[in-house]
Amino acid sequence: TAFIFFTALPFVLLLHIDLIHGEYTVESADYVIEGKAECHYMNATQRVRYLERWFYNQEEFVYFDSDVGYYIPKTEFGRPAAENWNKNKDIIEQRKAEMQTFCIYNYGAFETVGITGRRVKPTIKISLIHEDPHSEHHMLACNVNGFYPSEIEVKWYRNGVEESAQVQSTDIFQNGDWTFQILVMLETEITKGDTFTCEVLHSSLETPSRVDWHPQESDSGKKKVVTGIVGFVLGT
Repeated sequence: TAFIFFTALPFVLLLHIDLIHGEYTVESADYVIEGKAECHYMNATQRVRYLERWFYNQEEFVYFDSDVGYYIPKTEFGRPAAENWNKNKDIIEQRKAEMQTFCIYNYGAFETVGITGRRVKPTIKISLIHEDPHSEHHMLACNVNGFYPSEIEVKWYRNGVEESAQVQSTDIFQNGDWTFQILVMLETEITKGDTFTCEVLHSSLETPSRVDWHPQESDSGKKKVVTGIVGFVLGT
């Protein structure tokens, strides 16, 4: 897995963007320039990748990648900046050093406060949504909530067979307390005797967590509440 963090440190903006660290945004009536520094960790610090990314009006135009060791333009607008920075040996050496001085250093600090090894198990709840009372097709919603880190996989099964064709998923949402949630829906026909299973795979779980749902467990009051929640999430 990869652990990514952003930091906010100042940079100098003159007639061009100069030496940059972390994340910073400059705004005016005409433009927004944003810089982000990212550290991607694979297997703790066995493999570290440092990215320094620059955006103009929300479009990324140039970035530094420690895997290649130089700036790479993403648009023609970023080509002059990449060419100028790549000619400056001091800037390139500083960027290469960020993997040690910025990424690995901060990983150690995060380990000290228990962030990097943090794991929180998700809660799983299945609810039934009727899209059309006259239709045989209904929607089952699997709400997976309160998990950390954000990487997660959710699968649907009907009578032990995985369903994938009629599965929809929301984006992963932040709860504001260092946990996340996701809603994964299955559109399907439901007959008495069916067993539907929501399976969750997450790094906090030693084995996949599975929750079963049977048609007779539906509740009309719950349907209305969940319908409203799903309508809000999908409408955003």
